[in-house]
Amino acid sequence: MFQGAQFPDSPISMTRFQIIDLDYQFQIPDSRFEMPMSQPTDIHSSVEARYGKIARTVTAGSKASCCGPNECGCGDPISSDLYDAAQIAGLPADAVVASLGCGNPTALATLHEGEVVLDLGSGGGIDVLLSARRVGPTGKAYGLDMTDDMLALARENQRKAGVENVEFLKGNIEAIPLPDNSVDVIISNCVINLSADKDKVLAEAFRVLRPGGRFAVSDVVSLRRDVPAEIRRSLELWVGCVAGALYRDDFRDKLTQAGFEQVDIEIVREYRAADARQFLNDAGLDADAIGPTVDGAFGSAFVRATKSAN
Repeated sequence: MFQGAQFPDSPISMTRFQIIDLDYQFQIPDSRFEMPMSQPTDIHSSVEARYGKIARTVTAGSKASCCGPNECGCGDPISSDLYDAAQIAGLPADAVVASLGCGNPTALATLHEGEVVLDLGSGGGIDVLLSARRVGPTGKAYGLDMTDDMLALARENQRKAGVENVEFLKGNIEAIPLPDNSVDVIISNCVINLSADKDKVLAEAFRVLRPGGRFAVSDVVSLRRDVPAEIRRSLELWVGCVAGALYRDDFRDKLTQAGFEQVDIEIVREYRAADARQFLNDAGLDADAIGPTVDGAFGSAFVRATKSAN
Protein backbone atom coordinates (compact mmCIF):
# COMPACT_ATOMS: atom_id res chain seq x y z
CA MET A 1 0.00 0.00 0.00
CA PHE A 2 1.00 3.65 -0.10
CA GLN A 3 3.18 5.23 2.50
CA GLY A 4 3.51 8.79 3.70
CA ALA A 5 4.07 11.37 0.98
CA GLN A 6 5.47 14.71 0.18
CA PHE A 7 4.95 16.58 -3.02
CA PRO A 8 7.37 19.28 -4.05
CA ASP A 9 6.06 21.74 -6.56
CA SER A 10 7.84 20.92 -9.77
CA PRO A 11 7.72 22.21 -13.29
CA ILE A 12 5.38 19.91 -15.50
CA SER A 13 1.81 19.22 -16.60
CA MET A 14 -1.27 19.04 -18.80
CA THR A 15 -4.77 18.05 -17.88
CA ARG A 16 -6.46 14.67 -18.05
CA PHE A 17 -8.35 16.11 -20.86
CA GLN A 18 -10.61 13.16 -20.66
CA ILE A 19 -13.44 15.41 -20.45
CA ILE A 20 -16.88 14.73 -19.42
CA ASP A 21 -18.53 14.49 -22.73
CA LEU A 22 -16.29 11.56 -23.23
CA ASP A 23 -18.57 8.94 -24.54
CA TYR A 24 -19.05 11.33 -27.22
CA GLN A 25 -15.57 10.94 -28.47
CA PHE A 26 -16.41 12.03 -31.89
CA GLN A 27 -13.25 13.33 -33.25
CA ILE A 28 -11.33 14.33 -36.21
CA PRO A 29 -11.30 11.64 -38.82
CA ASP A 30 -8.26 12.85 -40.68
CA SER A 31 -4.85 13.74 -39.32
CA ARG A 32 -4.55 16.29 -42.10
CA PHE A 33 -6.94 18.36 -40.02
CA GLU A 34 -5.14 19.90 -37.08
CA MET A 35 -6.40 22.94 -35.23
CA PRO A 36 -4.63 25.88 -36.90
CA MET A 37 -1.36 26.52 -35.13
CA SER A 38 -2.39 30.12 -34.53
CA GLN A 39 -4.93 28.74 -32.05
CA PRO A 40 -3.10 26.35 -29.68
CA THR A 41 -3.33 28.96 -26.93
CA ASP A 42 -7.11 29.02 -27.35
CA ILE A 43 -7.23 25.24 -27.01
CA HIS A 44 -5.01 25.25 -23.93
CA SER A 45 -7.04 28.04 -22.35
CA SER A 46 -10.34 26.27 -23.01
CA VAL A 47 -9.04 22.97 -21.67
CA GLU A 48 -7.56 24.63 -18.60
CA ALA A 49 -10.76 26.53 -17.85
CA ARG A 50 -12.97 23.48 -18.20
CA TYR A 51 -10.82 21.11 -16.20
CA GLY A 52 -10.18 23.74 -13.59
CA LYS A 53 -13.93 24.02 -13.10
CA ILE A 54 -14.22 20.25 -12.80
CA ALA A 55 -11.46 20.15 -10.19
CA ARG A 56 -13.09 22.93 -8.17
CA THR A 57 -16.43 21.13 -8.31
CA VAL A 58 -14.90 17.91 -7.03
CA THR A 59 -12.93 19.74 -4.33
CA ALA A 60 -16.11 21.46 -3.17
CA GLY A 61 -17.69 18.05 -2.72
CA SER A 62 -20.51 18.72 -5.16
CA LYS A 63 -20.75 15.14 -6.36
CA ALA A 64 -24.44 15.42 -7.12
CA SER A 65 -23.90 18.27 -9.55
CA CYS A 66 -20.70 16.67 -10.80
CA CYS A 67 -22.08 13.38 -11.92
CA GLY A 68 -23.35 13.90 -15.41
CA PRO A 69 -21.93 14.30 -18.88
CA ASN A 70 -22.25 18.07 -18.74
CA GLU A 71 -20.15 18.51 -15.61
CA CYS A 72 -17.55 15.90 -14.90
CA GLY A 73 -18.07 12.75 -16.74
CA CYS A 74 -18.92 10.45 -13.87
CA GLY A 75 -21.98 8.75 -15.22
CA ASP A 76 -21.38 9.15 -18.92
CA PRO A 77 -20.91 5.89 -20.80
CA ILE A 78 -17.28 6.52 -21.82
CA SER A 79 -15.83 7.61 -18.50
CA SER A 80 -17.79 5.27 -16.25
CA ASP A 81 -16.79 1.86 -14.90
CA LEU A 82 -13.21 1.95 -16.17
CA TYR A 83 -11.67 0.72 -12.91
CA ASP A 84 -12.71 -2.34 -10.94
CA ALA A 85 -13.33 -2.27 -7.21
CA ALA A 86 -10.05 -3.98 -6.37
CA GLN A 87 -8.06 -1.33 -8.22
CA ILE A 88 -9.65 1.68 -6.57
CA ALA A 89 -9.76 0.19 -3.07
CA GLY A 90 -7.92 2.50 -0.73
CA LEU A 91 -7.84 5.45 -3.15
CA PRO A 92 -9.37 8.81 -2.14
CA ALA A 93 -12.93 9.19 -3.42
CA ASP A 94 -12.04 12.46 -5.17
CA ALA A 95 -9.39 10.70 -7.26
CA VAL A 96 -12.05 8.31 -8.53
CA VAL A 97 -14.71 11.01 -9.07
CA ALA A 98 -12.25 13.15 -11.05
CA SER A 99 -11.28 10.32 -13.38
CA LEU A 100 -12.35 11.49 -16.82
CA GLY A 101 -10.61 9.07 -19.13
CA CYS A 102 -11.75 6.78 -21.91
CA GLY A 103 -9.81 3.72 -20.79
CA ASN A 104 -7.64 2.24 -18.08
CA PRO A 105 -4.00 2.34 -19.17
CA THR A 106 -2.81 1.07 -15.80
CA ALA A 107 -4.67 -2.20 -16.37
CA LEU A 108 -3.20 -2.66 -19.85
CA ALA A 109 0.34 -1.35 -19.44
CA THR A 110 3.04 -3.69 -18.18
CA LEU A 111 4.72 -2.04 -15.19
CA HIS A 112 7.56 -3.46 -13.14
CA GLU A 113 8.96 -2.85 -9.68
CA GLY A 114 11.42 0.03 -9.66
CA GLU A 115 10.36 1.64 -12.95
CA VAL A 116 9.69 5.33 -13.57
CA VAL A 117 6.26 6.12 -15.07
CA LEU A 118 4.97 9.39 -16.52
CA ASP A 119 1.25 10.09 -16.92
CA LEU A 120 0.56 12.76 -19.55
CA GLY A 121 -2.44 14.80 -18.42
CA SER A 122 -2.76 13.34 -14.94
CA GLY A 123 -5.89 15.20 -13.81
CA GLY A 124 -7.04 14.11 -10.36
CA GLY A 125 -4.20 11.61 -10.19
CA ILE A 126 -5.91 8.22 -10.26
CA ASP A 127 -3.60 6.66 -12.86
CA VAL A 128 -0.53 8.09 -11.14
CA LEU A 129 -1.55 6.63 -7.79
CA LEU A 130 -2.31 3.25 -9.35
CA SER A 131 1.02 3.27 -11.19
CA ALA A 132 2.89 4.17 -7.99
CA ARG A 133 1.38 1.13 -6.35
CA ARG A 134 2.63 -1.13 -9.14
CA VAL A 135 6.19 0.20 -9.41
CA GLY A 136 6.61 0.08 -5.64
CA PRO A 137 8.75 2.16 -3.29
CA THR A 138 11.85 1.76 -5.46
CA GLY A 139 10.02 3.18 -8.48
CA LYS A 140 8.40 6.54 -9.15
CA ALA A 141 5.28 7.88 -10.85
CA TYR A 142 5.11 11.40 -12.30
CA GLY A 143 1.90 13.17 -13.19
CA LEU A 144 2.04 15.99 -15.74
CA ASP A 145 -0.79 18.52 -15.85
CA MET A 146 -1.15 22.16 -16.87
CA THR A 147 -4.16 23.04 -14.69
CA ASP A 148 -3.43 24.48 -11.25
CA ASP A 149 -6.75 23.36 -9.76
CA MET A 150 -6.27 19.80 -11.01
CA LEU A 151 -2.73 19.75 -9.65
CA ALA A 152 -3.99 20.92 -6.26
CA LEU A 153 -6.66 18.21 -6.30
CA ALA A 154 -4.14 15.55 -7.32
CA ARG A 155 -1.68 16.57 -4.60
CA GLU A 156 -4.44 16.44 -2.01
CA ASN A 157 -5.41 12.97 -3.25
CA GLN A 158 -1.75 11.97 -2.98
CA ARG A 159 -1.63 13.28 0.58
CA LYS A 160 -4.77 11.36 1.55
CA ALA A 161 -3.42 8.17 -0.03
CA GLY A 162 -0.09 8.60 1.77
CA VAL A 163 2.08 8.09 -1.29
CA GLU A 164 5.78 8.90 -1.25
CA ASN A 165 6.87 7.74 -4.71
CA VAL A 166 4.75 10.25 -6.66
CA GLU A 167 5.40 13.75 -7.98
CA PHE A 168 2.91 15.97 -9.81
CA LEU A 169 4.47 18.47 -12.18
CA LYS A 170 3.06 21.46 -14.00
CA GLY A 171 3.57 21.89 -17.73
CA ASN A 172 2.33 21.06 -21.21
CA ILE A 173 2.56 17.68 -22.90
CA GLU A 174 4.08 19.41 -25.94
CA ALA A 175 7.08 20.45 -23.80
CA ILE A 176 7.66 17.84 -21.10
CA PRO A 177 9.95 19.29 -18.41
CA LEU A 178 11.91 16.10 -17.78
CA PRO A 179 15.38 15.17 -19.01
CA ASP A 180 16.11 12.99 -22.01
CA ASN A 181 16.04 9.24 -21.39
CA SER A 182 14.56 9.57 -17.90
CA VAL A 183 11.31 7.55 -18.02
CA ASP A 184 10.63 3.83 -18.48
CA VAL A 185 6.92 4.00 -19.34
CA ILE A 186 4.60 6.74 -20.60
CA ILE A 187 0.88 6.38 -19.97
CA SER A 188 -1.99 8.72 -20.76
CA ASN A 189 -5.77 8.53 -20.59
CA CYS A 190 -7.56 10.32 -23.40
CA VAL A 191 -5.32 13.40 -23.43
CA ILE A 192 -3.18 13.31 -26.56
CA ASN A 193 -6.25 13.86 -28.74
CA LEU A 194 -6.65 17.27 -27.08
CA SER A 195 -3.34 18.60 -28.34
CA ALA A 196 -3.14 20.81 -31.41
CA ASP A 197 0.38 19.54 -32.09
CA LYS A 198 0.36 15.78 -31.72
CA ASP A 199 3.67 15.39 -33.58
CA LYS A 200 5.34 17.47 -30.87
CA VAL A 201 3.70 15.43 -28.10
CA LEU A 202 4.93 12.17 -29.59
CA ALA A 203 8.40 13.58 -30.21
CA GLU A 204 8.58 14.70 -26.57
CA ALA A 205 7.37 11.31 -25.38
CA PHE A 206 10.08 9.63 -27.44
CA ARG A 207 12.71 12.03 -26.08
CA VAL A 208 12.05 11.41 -22.40
CA LEU A 209 11.73 7.64 -22.73
CA ARG A 210 14.82 5.60 -22.00
CA PRO A 211 16.10 3.17 -24.65
CA GLY A 212 13.74 0.20 -24.49
CA GLY A 213 11.02 2.37 -22.93
CA ARG A 214 7.33 1.78 -23.57
CA PHE A 215 4.49 4.02 -24.71
CA ALA A 216 1.13 2.70 -23.46
CA VAL A 217 -1.83 5.08 -23.67
CA SER A 218 -5.59 4.98 -23.87
CA ASP A 219 -7.05 7.41 -26.38
CA VAL A 220 -9.96 7.99 -28.71
CA VAL A 221 -9.28 7.33 -32.37
CA SER A 222 -11.26 7.83 -35.54
CA LEU A 223 -12.20 4.67 -37.39
CA ARG A 224 -13.49 6.44 -40.50
CA ARG A 225 -12.63 9.63 -42.36
CA ASP A 226 -16.15 10.76 -43.24
CA VAL A 227 -17.00 12.78 -40.11
CA PRO A 228 -18.97 16.02 -40.64
CA ALA A 229 -16.94 19.21 -40.93
CA GLU A 230 -19.01 20.92 -38.23
CA ILE A 231 -17.66 18.43 -35.69
CA ARG A 232 -14.06 18.98 -36.77
CA ARG A 233 -14.45 22.76 -36.53
CA SER A 234 -15.81 22.90 -33.01
CA LEU A 235 -13.38 23.97 -30.28
CA GLU A 236 -15.91 22.77 -27.73
CA LEU A 237 -15.75 19.30 -29.22
CA TRP A 238 -11.97 19.49 -29.27
CA VAL A 239 -11.93 20.31 -25.57
CA GLY A 240 -14.38 17.46 -25.05
CA CYS A 241 -12.03 14.94 -26.66
CA VAL A 242 -14.13 15.00 -29.76
CA ALA A 243 -12.72 16.93 -32.68
CA GLY A 244 -9.09 16.02 -32.06
CA ALA A 245 -9.03 12.24 -32.46
CA LEU A 246 -6.60 10.97 -35.06
CA TYR A 247 -7.56 8.46 -37.69
CA ARG A 248 -6.19 5.11 -36.50
CA ASP A 249 -3.70 4.66 -39.34
CA ASP A 250 -2.49 8.26 -39.01
CA PHE A 251 -1.81 7.73 -35.30
CA ARG A 252 0.29 4.72 -36.24
CA ASP A 253 2.17 6.74 -38.87
CA LYS A 254 2.89 9.60 -36.45
CA LEU A 255 4.30 7.22 -33.87
CA THR A 256 6.56 5.66 -36.48
CA GLN A 257 7.71 9.08 -37.68
CA ALA A 258 8.56 10.01 -34.10
CA GLY A 259 10.89 7.00 -33.94
CA PHE A 260 8.72 4.42 -32.20
CA GLU A 261 8.73 0.74 -33.09
CA GLN A 262 6.34 -2.17 -32.55
CA VAL A 263 3.32 0.11 -32.84
CA ASP A 264 0.03 -1.58 -32.03
CA ILE A 265 -3.42 0.01 -31.82
CA GLU A 266 -6.07 -2.17 -30.19
CA ILE A 267 -9.68 -0.98 -30.40
CA VAL A 268 -11.34 -1.78 -27.09
CA ARG A 269 -14.69 -0.13 -27.75
CA GLU A 270 -16.57 1.42 -30.66
CA TYR A 271 -18.94 4.32 -29.94
CA ARG A 272 -22.43 4.19 -31.32
CA ALA A 273 -24.81 6.95 -32.36
CA ALA A 274 -26.90 6.50 -29.21
CA ASP A 275 -23.83 7.32 -27.09
CA ALA A 276 -23.47 10.64 -28.89
CA ARG A 277 -27.02 11.92 -28.80
CA GLN A 278 -26.87 14.09 -25.68
CA PHE A 279 -23.40 15.36 -26.49
CA LEU A 280 -24.34 16.38 -30.02
CA ASN A 281 -27.50 18.09 -28.82
CA ASP A 282 -25.58 19.97 -26.11
CA ALA A 283 -23.10 21.11 -28.77
CA GLY A 284 -25.98 22.56 -30.82
CA LEU A 285 -25.75 19.91 -33.53
CA ASP A 286 -28.57 17.90 -35.06
CA ALA A 287 -28.16 14.47 -33.45
CA ASP A 288 -30.70 12.86 -35.78
CA ALA A 289 -28.91 14.12 -38.87
CA ILE A 290 -25.36 13.52 -37.68
CA GLY A 291 -25.91 10.34 -35.68
CA PRO A 292 -25.76 7.89 -38.60
CA THR A 293 -22.52 9.49 -39.79
CA VAL A 294 -20.73 9.12 -36.46
CA ASP A 295 -22.16 5.71 -35.61
CA GLY A 296 -19.14 3.42 -35.26
CA ALA A 297 -16.82 6.17 -36.50
CA PHE A 298 -14.87 6.51 -33.24
CA GLY A 299 -13.60 4.21 -30.56
CA SER A 300 -11.46 3.90 -27.48
CA ALA A 301 -8.08 2.38 -28.26
CA PHE A 302 -5.10 1.12 -26.32
CA VAL A 303 -2.00 2.33 -28.15
CA ARG A 304 1.33 0.58 -27.57
CA ALA A 305 4.78 1.34 -28.96
CA THR A 306 8.41 1.00 -27.89
CA LYS A 307 11.63 2.97 -28.16
CA SER A 308 14.50 0.90 -29.49
CA ALA A 309 16.90 -0.38 -26.86
CA ASN A 310 19.85 0.38 -29.19
